[in-house]
Amino acid sequence: MAALSTRAEPVSSRDAAPWLSVVGIGEDGRAGLAPAAAAALAGARIVYGGRRHLALAGPLDAETRPWPSPITQAYPEILALRGRPTCILATGDPFHYGIGAEIARLVPAAEIRAFPQPSAFSLACARLGWPLAECACLTLHGRALARIVPHLQPGARLLVLSWDETTPAAIAALMRERGFGASTLTVLEAMGGPRERLRGAAAAGFDLAGIDPLNTLAITVAAEPGARVVPLAPGLDDAWFASDGQLTKAEIRAVTLAALAPRLGQRLWDIGGGAGSVSIEWMLRHPAMRAVAIEARPERAARIRRNAEALGVPDLAVVEGRAPAALAGLAPPDAVFIGGGISAPGLLPAALDALPSGGRLVANAVTLEAEAVLLAAFAERGGSLRRLSVARADPVGGLHGWRPAMPVTLWAWSKP
Repeated sequence: MAALSTRAEPVSSRDAAPWLSVVGIGEDGRAGLAPAAAAALAGARIVYGGRRHLALAGPLDAETRPWPSPITQAYPEILALRGRPTCILATGDPFHYGIGAEIARLVPAAEIRAFPQPSAFSLACARLGWPLAECACLTLHGRALARIVPHLQPGARLLVLSWDETTPAAIAALMRERGFGASTLTVLEAMGGPRERLRGAAAAGFDLAGIDPLNTLAITVAAEPGARVVPLAPGLDDAWFASDGQLTKAEIRAVTLAALAPRLGQRLWDIGGGAGSVSIEWMLRHPAMRAVAIEARPERAARIRRNAEALGVPDLAVVEGRAPAALAGLAPPDAVFIGGGISAPGLLPAALDALPSGGRLVANAVTLEAEAVLLAAFAERGGSLRRLSVARADPVGGLHGWRPAMPVTLWAWSKP
C-alpha cells in the first residue's frame, strides 16, 4: 500500500449517498447486533476496528484493517475509500467518547450510517439501578487521572471509563490521598458478554485483583472530615495554591474571574501566570475550558504545572517565556488576563491586538507604574476601572485587628 499523509482534510458531501457505516459492537459480538447493523457490516468491503472488535465481529468476508498507532494514520485511508462500502467497528456507542465523533469531523453526517449500542455508561446504570441523568460521566482512557479531582464532590455518582486494569487501583489511591477513602468503587468488567463481572470495594481498602482491562468504574463519593473538596465557586482559598507570594489573592481572583466572564469552551491567556491561580480557576469552571499560562520564570512555570495537576486541570498549557515575545504562535485567545508585567514595552498592545471582536481583557495592577498604564488605557479605550481593597483580620497581641492588603486597580475592557 502506498504511503499516505496522516493529515486528513474533511470532505464535502456533494449530496453523496451514505457509504460509511459506524457500528457499535458489544461483548456479545455479532449476536447482539440489530438486523440493520448486521446488514451494514455484512455489506462492507473493508472493515476497520480494534483487534478486539474485529474478533468479536468475525468471521468476516471483508478486508479487515486493524487500527494503526496512532489511529489518525488511518484517516486518510478512510477518506480515500469514499464511495466504497466501508465499516468502522467501535465499542458500544461510537459517539460517546468514541471514534464516531472523530470521523464525523472528517466525513459529512449525510454520508454516515451510525448504529450505536448502549454505551458503557448506560450499561453501568442498568446494572446498578442508577439514573444516568444524575451521574457525572467522564473518561480516563488515555487521559490524566487528575481529571477526576473536580468531580470528587460529596454524594456525587461518577461513571468513569478506565484506561486499563490498573486504573481502578490508581483512582482508589488518589481518593485515599485526598480524604475520600470512604467512597465506594464498583468495577464493572466486560459488560454485556460472558465474562461480565461486578465487584465493589471501598477506596480505603481497595484490593480487587485480576481486573479485566475492559472495565468501567462506578463511584459513590463520600468525603471524610478534612477531605480536599474543590469548591464549585470561584475564589478558592489561597492555601490551595503553592506559591512564592506571586499570587492573585482569593477575593481579587473572584472579582477578576467575574470580569473575565468565562464562556463555554473559550481560551484564556494568563500573562504573568505566577502560581497559575486565575487560569486554573478559569479551567475549573467547565471541562471544556482552555487556558495558557505564560510565565517567564522556570520555577514558577513548574509550580503552575503542579498546582494544575493538584486541582484537577492537568490540561492547562504552560509556556515559559516573557511576554510579549512568548505570545508568538499561540492559538488566539477569547480572553486575556494580565496579572503582572503590564509595563513591559509592547505587551498591552499585543494582547489587545490578539483578541477577536467581543474578546475580554482584564488587567490588575498594584504598583503606581502599572496603574499609570491602566489609567492611560482607560482614558484611551474606555472599559471599566475599579479600585479593590481587602482587609483581613490578623492577631494584634492577644486581640485582632484589620490588616489591609495593597489595593488593586482592575481594568476590564471588551473589544468592539
